Amino acid sequence: MQCNPFGHVDLRVTHFAEVLPFYSKLLPALGFTRTFNEDRWKVFAADGELPSCPFIAITEDEKHLANANRIAFWVKDRAKVDGIGAKLAEFGAKAIEGPAACPEYSKSYYAVYFEDPCSNRWEVYHRT
Repeated sequence: MQCNPFGHVDLRVTHFAEVLPFYSKLLPALGFTRTFNEDRWKVFAADGELPSCPFIAITEDEKHLANANRIAFWVKDRAKVDGIGAKLAEFGAKAIEGPAACPEYSKSYYAVYFEDPCSNRWEVYHRT
């Protein structure tokens, strides 16, 4: 069996207070249901044992500037994209686009694009 080589994301944000309410809602909806927090790092982990399970570690960097990079998550179906897309404004997301079909990527690509409160770019998508 081949494993998924994804390990983790170290994400920089300008201020914890600005983004933790957002990530505390978004990341569990994507399967990152366990938290491990300390002063410098706020960690959201998927099922499994650390450090081998996927996780997202968030840290403050007051000099952080968002850029054109985007982190994307595949979900099992369009309904999951729609469900997350319907809650993004409530979560505190900005610059929400979609959910919508994206035939420029493939015939089955369906996604919602958005930014966190610090303008880091994200995507939730499904494709077959």
